[in-house]
Amino acid sequence: MIVRVGVSRTVAAVVAATVGAGVLVGCSSSEDQVPSIGYAVDNTVPTYNAQTVAGAASGAKQAFPRVQTGFSYLGPEGESLSDNDVGGVAVVPGDVLTVAYTIAPQATYSDGVPMTCDDLVLTWAANNGRFVAGSDNQPLFDSASSAGYADIDRIDCVSGSKDATVTFRSGRAYEGWRSLFGATDLLPSHVAAKAARVPNVVDPILSGDLDAVRRIADFWNTGWNLTPGAVDVSLLPSNGPYRVDSYTADGGLVLVANDKWWGIPPETGQVVIWPKGSDVSAHADAGDLDVIDQGAGGTVPDAFGATEFPSHGVEQLTFATSGSLASSAARRAVAQCTAREALFDRYGHQGYDRASGIGAGVVDSRLVQPNTLLYGPVAGTANGRYRQADTAAAQTALKDADLDALTVRIGYLAPDPRRAGIVSDIAAACAPAGITIVDAGAEDFGPEALRAGSVDAVLGSTGSASGPAGAVSDEAARYSVHSAVGSNVGRYSNGRVDDIVDQLAVETSDATSLAIATEGENILWNDMPSLPLFNQPRTLAVADGMSNVVVNPTTAGAGWNMDRWILLR
Repeated sequence: MIVRVGVSRTVAAVVAATVGAGVLVGCSSSEDQVPSIGYAVDNTVPTYNAQTVAGAASGAKQAFPRVQTGFSYLGPEGESLSDNDVGGVAVVPGDVLTVAYTIAPQATYSDGVPMTCDDLVLTWAANNGRFVAGSDNQPLFDSASSAGYADIDRIDCVSGSKDATVTFRSGRAYEGWRSLFGATDLLPSHVAAKAARVPNVVDPILSGDLDAVRRIADFWNTGWNLTPGAVDVSLLPSNGPYRVDSYTADGGLVLVANDKWWGIPPETGQVVIWPKGSDVSAHADAGDLDVIDQGAGGTVPDAFGATEFPSHGVEQLTFATSGSLASSAARRAVAQCTAREALFDRYGHQGYDRASGIGAGVVDSRLVQPNTLLYGPVAGTANGRYRQADTAAAQTALKDADLDALTVRIGYLAPDPRRAGIVSDIAAACAPAGITIVDAGAEDFGPEALRAGSVDAVLGSTGSASGPAGAVSDEAARYSVHSAVGSNVGRYSNGRVDDIVDQLAVETSDATSLAIATEGENILWNDMPSLPLFNQPRTLAVADGMSNVVVNPTTAGAGWNMDRWILLR
C-alpha cells in the first residue's frame, strides 16, 4: 500500500488572511485590473540560488517562490504544504523512510526542457555535505544547510525520468521531510549540466565522479548570481507561474507570466520586485509600488494599509568564534552588557502586543520556538540571565577572557533604522564595561562577512538572514549552530551540540526531546555562539485596491502566493 500525503493549494487558503483595504475580486471588468504589481522586499536579490549561504540569507526566497516551484511551499501558517501542481509524493511502507516522488507529466521549464528527477538529484547532492575536497575536506557546494538532505541515503533516478525514489538512512527518518525539494529548493539541473559540460548531473553524482561534480558545484555556487543590468535570462528557466524577464537597477527585477506553466495562470501578468536599496517612497509616489514586505520600522507610504506581526525568525546576534571573540568568555561579556529586555520593549513588538507565543517577549532558546510546548522548560535554562545589562558581570567575563577591553564590529544590511537603533543601544549599554561596539552596517552586507573576518558579529534573523526567516519547523534555527552547516557563519563547533541537533531532527519522543534540548541549551548559553533577542517584528503594507496579499511569517514572506495577487484601480 502507498500512502498519499499532502493538500492542494486552494483559493480558500489565500483568502484566509488577506491584508489591507483591498477586497476580493468578484464581477469587476478586466479594464479595472492593473497589469503590473510592484513588490518591495527588505533584502537584496543577488542570486537565483536560494540554497547557497548568501542566497539563503538574501531575498531570493521572497522573490522566487512562484518562479521556482517544488513539491511543497511555506503557507501562511508557517507550515510546509504540498504543491500538487509539481507532482505527487507518496510514502512507501518499509523499515526505513522511503518517499516516492512523481513529477507531473506536463511539468516543463520555461525554456521548453521537461522537469525531471535530475533536478532532485542536484538538490540532494548540493545540500547533503558529502562532496568534499582538499586536506581540510571543505564542501564543494557552498550550501547553507544540509538539514534533511544529509539524512538521505540515496536517490534512485534514471536521468530524464519523471520518477525518483528517495531512501533515508536507517534510523534517520527526518521529521521535516515534507519540506524537502520545496519551493526555491529545486533548480534547473539541465542548465548546470550544460555549464559543467556533462550530459546530465545524475550520472557523475551517483557514480562519484569528483571532477565532474566539482564543475557542477562551481556553477551551482556562483553561476546563478544576479547582477542588475547583466543578467542572462537563458540561465534562469522557471518551473512556476512566473519567470524572470529582466533585472536592472532602474527597472527592478521583472517577473512575467510563464507561458509554459501548466497550472492555473497567474492573476496578474507582471510583478516587479524592488529589492533593498530601492526608493520606496519615490516608487510609491510614482505608482510603481503596491506591496511592501519588510521588517518593522521601515518606510510605509501614507496611503498604504499596514499589518504589523511577529515572524518565526528570531532577531539575534551571531558571534564569530575566532579573533577577538575566540573565547566564549568574551562572547558572554557582550551578552552580559546587552539589555535584551529593554531591546524587546523598544524594538521587539512594534505595532502589536502578544500575551504568549511568537512575539510575546525575549526569546531564551535557540533550539525550540516560543509557541511550542517544550519552550518553557528549555528556555528556563537561561534562568533570567542576560536580560538586563550587567556591567560588573561583563567586566568579570572580560577578565576571564584575559581582556582589559574589547571592540566588537556588528554588521547588518543597511540602511535599517531599527537595527541601527539596536546597535546604538547595545553600544551605550556596553561602553561602561569597556566594550566598544562599532556599527558595521553596510548596503552590500552579507553574512559571509563574518566568515571572512570583516565583522565580529551579525545582527540578523534566523540563519543570519537580513529579511524574513524561519518557519513552524525549528530546523533552520537548530542547524545554524551545527558545525557542518554553511549558515553557521560564526563557525561554532561543539560535537555534543551537533549530536543533539541531529537527534532532535528525527526524535519523536517529547520527553527525550525535552531532555536533550535542555542539555543543548545549557551548552549554548555557556558557549554563546549567538544571543537570541526576540522574534523579528515585520510589516506588510499594501496599496488601496490590492487583493489576496496574505501575511506569511516565514522565510517566504508575502511572495509565497504572488500569482494570486490582483490590483484594481
